Amino acid sequence: MDKLRRIVLRGIGSGGALAAALAAGVLKPTQVLAAEWNKSAFEAKDLAGALRGLNASNAAESRDILFRAPDIAENGAVVPIDISSNIPNTTSIAVLVEKNPNALSAYFDFTSGALPDVSLRLKLAQTSMVKVVVKADGKFYTVQKEVKVTVGGCGG
Repeated sequence: MDKLRRIVLRGIGSGGALAAALAAGVLKPTQVLAAEWNKSAFEAKDLAGALRGLNASNAAESRDILFRAPDIAENGAVVPIDISSNIPNTTSIAVLVEKNPNALSAYFDFTSGALPDVSLRLKLAQTSMVKVVVKADGKFYTVQKEVKVTVGGCGG
């Protein structure tokens, strides 16, 4: 009985603290909502359209982007991708997959001082070119790699 009482009292205390923070204006629920998103880039059906939506059509190749992806993915539903940028003042990283129904698969914004390093799992419909676009100081840089997706996990 005492355990239930403690749980209820703790819940009431937490709820009261949350209500007080909301009333004081410390927490603003509207800040939690999604920021403006690049609808044209995310809805683009091809790589060129997504790059236009990102304003990155003229991205330059860069060796300062570390991009790790498997050469052969035995399961196209979960392809592990690791990306980190050594380009100073990196503000965003976008991941595009050439042959997916929507080319832009992921987009990450970084505030000043944030480490531009992401790990994600992509779903690849078929063997495709995976392209990473990094924005730093208003310029765009890119690196790409072909990832082969095997049917049935045969590895060949």
